[in-house]
Amino acid sequence: MSAVDHQPDPTRQPLDGIVVIDLSQIYNGPYATFLMAAAGATVIKIEPPGGEPLRRRGVVGGAALPFAMLNGCKQCMVLDLKSAEGKAVLRDLVREADVLVENYAPGTMERLELGADALQALNPRLIYACSSGFGSDGPYKSYPAMDLTVQAMAGVMSTTGYPDRPPVKAGPALCDFFAGVHLYGAIATALFERERTGTARRLEVAMQDAVYPALSSSLGMYWGQRGVENSPPPRTGNRHGGLAEAPYNVYPTSDGWLAIICVGDVHWRSLVRTMGRPELADDPRFGSLKQRVAAMDEVDALVSDWTSRRTKEEAFQTLMASKVPCAPVRDLEEVVNDPNMHARGSLQWQDHPTLGRIVVQNSPLRYAGVPRRQLEPSHELGSDTAAVLKARLGWDDAAIAAALPRLSRTEH
Repeated sequence: MSAVDHQPDPTRQPLDGIVVIDLSQIYNGPYATFLMAAAGATVIKIEPPGGEPLRRRGVVGGAALPFAMLNGCKQCMVLDLKSAEGKAVLRDLVREADVLVENYAPGTMERLELGADALQALNPRLIYACSSGFGSDGPYKSYPAMDLTVQAMAGVMSTTGYPDRPPVKAGPALCDFFAGVHLYGAIATALFERERTGTARRLEVAMQDAVYPALSSSLGMYWGQRGVENSPPPRTGNRHGGLAEAPYNVYPTSDGWLAIICVGDVHWRSLVRTMGRPELADDPRFGSLKQRVAAMDEVDALVSDWTSRRTKEEAFQTLMASKVPCAPVRDLEEVVNDPNMHARGSLQWQDHPTLGRIVVQNSPLRYAGVPRRQLEPSHELGSDTAAVLKARLGWDDAAIAAALPRLSRTEH
């Protein structure tokens, strides 16, 4: 073989050749494995009989869409891991895999005799990746971990909403997806270490840990106000989480809302000049950031007076021309059809075999010189079980036909 044959192909997907066993469910783990699949990994999604909970939600309205969003480009198997035969198949798959991902409650895999120690004994090169709500070694390890419960425990809800109203959850499933992104990063880091040293680690990401840094603005206010009587409440509505910027809010227009933020004096001067109020730039009430923050009610009233007399688009275009950071508040219909994301391939229309024509996201991770992986629709429950058994484990058709009913029987 010539030296040229050993040269790496710069157009190959970064994770081409990596095999991932995906036991994860709902959002957190499946998003991490979706990012791996989009980067070229072979991801074998293993579901229990009847399917994972996110697939089962498909009986309710459009609840099947999230499954399609997070599980494209994956092979779908059904295994009953409570059965001896299902466990044996998983062990055989693990022997040739690079990564196993699960987000069961801590201790579940150990009770199934499929924990990290057992599986890494079969394959010392296996990276065992798990994610949970609160971690596997703290006093909260047995607490139920859904995005809502972690938002409540982690401070997201107490910092979201208005100070005179009850706390509310963030609209997106922040804790699940923050954990998913961190889980992907941890797996990529572990693969890099294994490449350099040969060491394959067990790794863990807790949702609570992953979301804490996002509280930074609110924590800044908390530390700054400790011990101060009648200190500001932690919920600031649409204002800055640390009440350290002004203007920083969502302002009314004649047909909607516009978000505006001024970071420093340059933006403030551009804003008031555009509003036709240049004298406000040197007004002693608003001359510095500290003064504007102290007078944020007055600042918001001035800005609202100007925006409310214009349409959302008119105000947006006018301020953008003056380089004032702002954005229209858009609804989901506008977001799904966002021209920027579609132009860049970040969103794509897909003809899904069961859901029809839908919009799905591509991976936000881009690698120069590598064509983006073509997004493949999510597969039907268990549709790849036979193919995986044949291609990866070498089973013949007779053995597959005999085993399929047992591997996918209804859980007991």
